[in-house]
Amino acid sequence: MQTAEIRRRFLDHFESRGHTVVPSASLVSPDPSLLFTVAGMVPFIPYLTGREPAPYPRATSVQKCVRTLDIEEVGKTTRHGTFFQMNGNFSFGDYFKAEAVQYAWELITNPVADGGLGFDPDRIWVTVYLDDEEAADAWHRIAGLPKERIQRLGKGSNYWDTGAPGPAGPCSEIFFDRGREFGPDGGPAVDEGGDRFLEIWNLVFMQYERGPGEGKDYPILGDLPKKNIDTGMGLERVAYLLQGVDNLYEIDQVAPVLHRAAELAGIRYGADHEADVRLRVVADHVRSGLMLIGDEVTPGNEGAGYVLRRLLRRAVRSMKLLGVEDASLPELLPVSRDAMSGSYPELATDFARISGIAYAEEEAFRRTLTAGTALFDTAVAQAESAVGAVAASEPGAAPALSGAQAFSLHDTYGFPIDVTLEMAAEQGVSVDEAGFRALMTEQRERARADARAKRTGSVDVLAYRRLLSEFGPTDWRAYDTLRTDSRVLGVVDEGEDGDGEPVVGPGEITRLVLDRTPFYAESGGQVADAGELTWDGGRAEVLDVQRPVKGLVAHQVRVLEGELRAGTELVAQVDHEWRLSACQAHSGTHVVHAALRQVLGPQALQSGSYNRPGYLRLDFAWQGALSQQQRTDIEDVANAAVRADHGVRALTMTLPEAREFGAIALFGETYGEQVRVVEIGGEWSRELCGGTHVRGSAQIGTLALTAESSVGSGSRRVEAAVGLEGFRYLARERDLVRQLADLLKTPQDGIVERVAGILGRLRDADRELADLRGQQTLAAAGDLAGAARDVGGIALVTGSPDGLTGGDLRGLALDVRGRLGERPAAVVLASAAEGKVALVATVNPAAQQAGLSANDLLRAAAVPVGGRGGGKPDVAQGGGTDSEGIPAALAAAEQAVVAART
Repeated sequence: MQTAEIRRRFLDHFESRGHTVVPSASLVSPDPSLLFTVAGMVPFIPYLTGREPAPYPRATSVQKCVRTLDIEEVGKTTRHGTFFQMNGNFSFGDYFKAEAVQYAWELITNPVADGGLGFDPDRIWVTVYLDDEEAADAWHRIAGLPKERIQRLGKGSNYWDTGAPGPAGPCSEIFFDRGREFGPDGGPAVDEGGDRFLEIWNLVFMQYERGPGEGKDYPILGDLPKKNIDTGMGLERVAYLLQGVDNLYEIDQVAPVLHRAAELAGIRYGADHEADVRLRVVADHVRSGLMLIGDEVTPGNEGAGYVLRRLLRRAVRSMKLLGVEDASLPELLPVSRDAMSGSYPELATDFARISGIAYAEEEAFRRTLTAGTALFDTAVAQAESAVGAVAASEPGAAPALSGAQAFSLHDTYGFPIDVTLEMAAEQGVSVDEAGFRALMTEQRERARADARAKRTGSVDVLAYRRLLSEFGPTDWRAYDTLRTDSRVLGVVDEGEDGDGEPVVGPGEITRLVLDRTPFYAESGGQVADAGELTWDGGRAEVLDVQRPVKGLVAHQVRVLEGELRAGTELVAQVDHEWRLSACQAHSGTHVVHAALRQVLGPQALQSGSYNRPGYLRLDFAWQGALSQQQRTDIEDVANAAVRADHGVRALTMTLPEAREFGAIALFGETYGEQVRVVEIGGEWSRELCGGTHVRGSAQIGTLALTAESSVGSGSRRVEAAVGLEGFRYLARERDLVRQLADLLKTPQDGIVERVAGILGRLRDADRELADLRGQQTLAAAGDLAGAARDVGGIALVTGSPDGLTGGDLRGLALDVRGRLGERPAAVVLASAAEGKVALVATVNPAAQQAGLSANDLLRAAAVPVGGRGGGKPDVAQGGGTDSEGIPAALAAAEQAVVAART
């Protein structure tokens, strides 16, 4: 039975039993504590926990999931995969254990001809929690399972909780017996985690409230107000059982990629274990990458984007290790699309964008892999050399790469740490991963410190949760008005405990919550509104607006006059000019995004944005810098849309309806059941967006691209000035051109030619100066060589020519050495230039045979000038900071020659 057919039967089965079919949520989790949707129940957490009322009493879904904790096990076991699909049925206070058991039993054991999955009832086993008599009775009474095939296990196996205080309850797992050839008799209790009794479905009975505790050691506080059902059936596991294959890599949705990869590599799957593991990695990661890009994830260096990048690059490197030198994703990704589009038809319709992103990532990585491998090999050689040097004194020492080396490979050369770790393991070299992670953390914390402080301050979110619980969500009016009559519900202190301050006076800054507000809270790349609060005898300016917890808007304010306290009645007023400029910038961002996609293609998908009054920036997926013509075309398309005065409207609909409507859902954003679609010019621009916008595109005003740059591999950034700021930017450029024309005494349209001529003459002058310096160096070399002195049988030259940098001084020293012939000779030179001291020491082969080393001479000379350096026995170079010490440095070098000869 094909995987898509199993999926269809599951949904049909539960829909016919009163369940609402809910489309799969995005792989990017709506839960901020999760990077990805890791289980079928994640989208339903608000309903299962009672935080939000469920819109339906019972539901069913096939949820796309990604888990990456066991990524290193992919390909090595029969059931580790990064992308998988979880079939689930859910009850929100409707039915409970008996019905859950009945529905599950009917689906798995009903004949195929009757819409079931046709599993042999005699090969089904279940486990229940130790004292869950209700579940055990249901399996025996409803399903007719003999009691010996209903096994009781403890909390570690058959009790579910979130890992924190909240809902909890026993669960019941359904297993299929694959036969004695896969393991011993005795059921799941004996074969736990083995290959014989394979878990295919878990029924979770949420019925209790648990308290705090570690692991499974926590108290049960009482019954939940509503008992819920949450189940999860692994679609891939069921597929490989019903398709008669040995593992999930061989099912119909994965195997085609595996076999195409084997064909490209010229090998046969099943002939070599190591090659088989790599083929499975390729098949799994290509499918996972396809699904992630399909959900608008783009490769990057953080979060979900980094996971996608890691998956694609592991697949590409695995193909290279299999001997495939050419680009492999163009051969493999279409195969995965064809295998998956039966269940997800949007993969076919959106394949141009998906493939463009994937192929660009492979191209970038292939370049990185070539350069990075050479650098890695050098680092490994250095590590092995270091081990060799200490092997005599430290037997058993093993080569290791430092955290700094791994960080340099990653940060400077773009070589992923995961690739470094894999390659190091293959060569028996360890990596100081902890040191690398510490350096990465230090770098990220520096970058995030300001943003983190701005968004959260030091306020305990529990204070906000108490306000939300007491007063309910904020009545948010930002779309409708710029002014509201409001009341202060709570003043939240910036201190650690989050207790409210009763009174805030002039000059003090605090955060407060209003019952209603017209202020836009920062989100979706748009900064918060500015404005003020006024009340009888008082006034405060609004500095920032955030959403510290869902449903609540918090205002950071500075009191200017009077006193502010909980219960104060006031007027909240948004600055009209600020809001208008913010709307121009946000609508301008949508226009630029649409222009990018029109000029560059659908793969130029936005991956991040920021807009404030007068300014916007937009990050998008793209390889390589934009040409001047592309920048001009993007600006022209955007301004043509502004001139056309396209209508701008916002629509509310469900997420599936929005996707059907053609709206772009942007990676990094989370969306609820109802979403807001902003369109400009109809289908020309349709995006999911919660920001504020102009009424017509002409209101955006002037839009001028000001910059284009790289923000990481496969990601570019454009910046633009908008509205009045756009006009001012162009006016400044006009004034600059006029000033240059006046300064150069040339017409404005002749500036480029005039500047080009000046630069050409400067280059000619630089060449003439270089020739003069060369002639002076030759003359100096002759003079220095002629002044050589015999010191202990060594022809020694010391000198301090002025104004030479390290490179020029090295060239001069080598020239002098060459003029001294075959006799033992040494040259030590020092020069003060640009506030620093350059040092060079060099000896010829005859002097080396006489016992001299350039390194020794340089070390001696470096001390008086407060410097250091090193090199090879024949040439060493360094520097210092104290030019007054140059005479002493040259004298010290001469003493080193004397010491070496005595």
